[in-house]
Amino acid sequence: MSGKSALERNLESKGIEPGDSVEVVTSDGRVVQGVLMPHHEFSDERIVTVKLKSGYNVGVEPRSEDAVRLIEKADRKVAGKKARIMSTESSETAASPLPPVSIVSTGGTIASYIDYRTGAVKPVITADELASSVPELTSICSPKTEVLYSVLSENMRPENWRNLAERVAAHLNDGSRGCIVPHGTDTLGYTGAALSFSLSNLTGPVVLVGSQRSSDRPSSDSTLNLLSAAKLCMDSDLGEVVVLMHASTDDKGCAIHRGTRVRKCHSSRRDAFESVNELPIGTVEDGCVVLQREHEKRSGGKVQVDANFDDGVAMLNFYPGLTAWKFKKYTEGASGVIIAGTGLGHVHQELIQEIERLTKGGIPVCITTQCIWGAVNLNVYSTGRDMLKAGAIPLGDMLSETAFVKLSWVLSHTDDLTKCREMMLTDMRREMGERRSL
Repeated sequence: MSGKSALERNLESKGIEPGDSVEVVTSDGRVVQGVLMPHHEFSDERIVTVKLKSGYNVGVEPRSEDAVRLIEKADRKVAGKKARIMSTESSETAASPLPPVSIVSTGGTIASYIDYRTGAVKPVITADELASSVPELTSICSPKTEVLYSVLSENMRPENWRNLAERVAAHLNDGSRGCIVPHGTDTLGYTGAALSFSLSNLTGPVVLVGSQRSSDRPSSDSTLNLLSAAKLCMDSDLGEVVVLMHASTDDKGCAIHRGTRVRKCHSSRRDAFESVNELPIGTVEDGCVVLQREHEKRSGGKVQVDANFDDGVAMLNFYPGLTAWKFKKYTEGASGVIIAGTGLGHVHQELIQEIERLTKGGIPVCITTQCIWGAVNLNVYSTGRDMLKAGAIPLGDMLSETAFVKLSWVLSHTDDLTKCREMMLTDMRREMGERRSL
């Protein structure tokens, strides 16, 4: 009993457990009904967290010891007498007849709680805590959880991509129907591209999910995103790396974006992510998976991992006033350069000699566009044609983030400029194409 609050002991004495349906009369007289969520170390001792029918979580303070009433016990037949979470941190296994789906967490808002003492968002600590934050998962699959990292997404590095790819492959090769990767949203597109190039012969979907608001907040998008990701793993033939997030600001469903074609386009909206230059692969609405686009399908055999990255690649946006001197200082020592040019991919005439200097030295210089939609075309204006003569590699409609990751991956395989050019211009993971959709 030590370590448990008086409220937790009171609930336990009534036989009320996380996952049960309860009614709570709050300290201000309101009546709240929903599913009791697990207590965690950041929960106030006086507060119970209840998941409403809408899927949102609310923290409420019961009016008295008798103010929490059991409505219905949870159906725990899914995993025997009690729905347990399979964890890579535990030797226990659940006797569930449902196929396993792995959850390999890297951190971010989706794997966070609110510290009710300070109002700050804090990361979950254990794998069980992550999975139990959405107990409905056990009605869809048998979750196998692992907290690989608890980092803000801006702190992810290429070595994190490599370790993540290896763990995802290990889970899939161990029999999981798919792998869900909770991740911070700010660099989600980079990791989506990194896993796309690192993994091949996928036996199931690798679904990166994020959340714009933590699971404790009203209007959180974490529950729908996680449940939709689990449905995609269970009910589809998909064999690709994808990003799954809210398709609109409401809770109607989630969009499935290809890992090499997705960008975060809004800082805070729940539908912040968009597929760029192609439509989403499909949707998950009302628990139903609909794949509307051509896609890679599940493969047999073993998932292959090739997750080496060259960390010497530099990426920069051209801007008015970027002089040759500044450009030279920024790219000094780089093994490769990505330039996001204006419009069709242009830079100031002054930089063209610097591009030529780099390419003559065997350093690839690849061009993308700062525009969200459309493609690079260096054949239209004289500036572009001069860039081509200087050795610049135009990357069509490839996203700058994807181009950065791809060049890092390519340069870990070859330092030959001709071979690098050939690989960068080869569509490997549907990262570039001739047909574009707005």
